[in-house]
Amino acid sequence: MVHSFFETERIYMTEKKRTVQAGELIFGVHAIVEMLKAKRRKVYEMYTLKQEPKAWKHIASLLPKYKIPVHHLTRDHISQKVGTTDHQGVAALVSAFPFRKKFFDAEKEPFLMLLDGIQDVRNMGAILRSAYCTGVNGVIITKKHGAPLTGAAVKASAGLAERMEILEVGSAAEVLVQLKKAGYTLYVTALQGAQDATKVTYKSPLCVVIGSEEMGVSPEALKAGIVVKIPQKTNDISYNASVAAGIMLFIISYQKP
Repeated sequence: MVHSFFETERIYMTEKKRTVQAGELIFGVHAIVEMLKAKRRKVYEMYTLKQEPKAWKHIASLLPKYKIPVHHLTRDHISQKVGTTDHQGVAALVSAFPFRKKFFDAEKEPFLMLLDGIQDVRNMGAILRSAYCTGVNGVIITKKHGAPLTGAAVKASAGLAERMEILEVGSAAEVLVQLKKAGYTLYVTALQGAQDATKVTYKSPLCVVIGSEEMGVSPEALKAGIVVKIPQKTNDISYNASVAAGIMLFIISYQKP
């Protein structure tokens, strides 16, 4: 049976009975390696090529001690299973991502990022990669108007999403209030009516708000904090959302508020 990339349930057979096992498919060498190193997810099954890729020995050395079924498949079969050819010959059925349950502590986690309307999973993954590299303590993503943290997003993050503290909320509007009550200063990225991001003195604890390329941040976010922009040649163009996020996070982390 071929399972699609978006499948969230799998009938997992045991010797005695059938059980329904919730799971997600992730793929790509770096994504699999970081997931195994992080040890935050349970691994149900592994998939690789009949002629194992070079990275398989390293992956196999990181597998948990409990027995995990390893299926050797054709490249086409793995592609059908994960919904893309961009899997590098490895995939895994794993437990759901361990989203954070508690809200962030401004003293312990002074550098946050809110993704307000990022809908492209690859942009999300690239932003999460930059967030980890620049020392962001936690990321907030939204169910409303936001991309889900899929296997494609994890791969685009080079697996670094597996190391991040990520909180999933209903909408940006509801979490903006929480952030301000918790003591975070909000720095909201936009093109109009904004201060030059390179000339702002950032106050910690803070949360930088990144919007989508098409719509930008939500109206609620624009009213909630200090609006900043990255200098660019003209106002009729814009950076890719993940590039803009990377630049913004670097500016803040370089200043070290």
